[in-house]
Amino acid sequence: MLYRKVPKSGDELSILGYGCMRLPLKRGRIDEKRATRQLREAIDRGVNYIDTAQPYHMGASEPFLGRALRDGYREKVRLATKQFSLKIRSTEDFTPHLGAQLKKLQTDYLDYYLLHGISGPVFERMKGLGVLEFLEQAKKDGRIRSTGFSFHGDLAAFKEIVDAYDWDICQIQYNYIDENIQAGTEGLKYAAAKRLGVIVM
Repeated sequence: MLYRKVPKSGDELSILGYGCMRLPLKRGRIDEKRATRQLREAIDRGVNYIDTAQPYHMGASEPFLGRALRDGYREKVRLATKQFSLKIRSTEDFTPHLGAQLKKLQTDYLDYYLLHGISGPVFERMKGLGVLEFLEQAKKDGRIRSTGFSFHGDLAAFKEIVDAYDWDICQIQYNYIDENIQAGTEGLKYAAAKRLGVIVM
């Protein structure tokens, strides 16, 4: 496995991460035995960046990972999940939302905590609720170690969000055909120049 360093956190992350949005299914639910076997084999072979979010698999992905990362596997990876902005209605929602995620994932801290699917208007709403101050507090008290955001919007909004806070990483949609969609190549280079680690969906 090859690894690349996240400039601000110093983490050496595998160039292939393991996304838990589309795990194997059995009768419409996560095939836990098969999915656990696949995940652990990937980790045993050097994958160390695991990505999930609260809405994945209709809320079942985080609890699945909490179980699958038992037996010492949690300590082998950098775990990322995302704050689901649609669930946040007020400033008071931040702490219980994160607390529930930590409980589901059976961990005391998250290596990476991302604002989920952020675009310009969503980010402005979240800023107004105090999300940046919340992230700072959660870092100070150890619930999260590094911050980031996943993005679906236009390039101008992407640059504004990059510049709005001292993020550690960002996650963008990007491939060889769609180099100018959403953040695109220009956004990727812009974030990298600001020393953000760039995670590609």
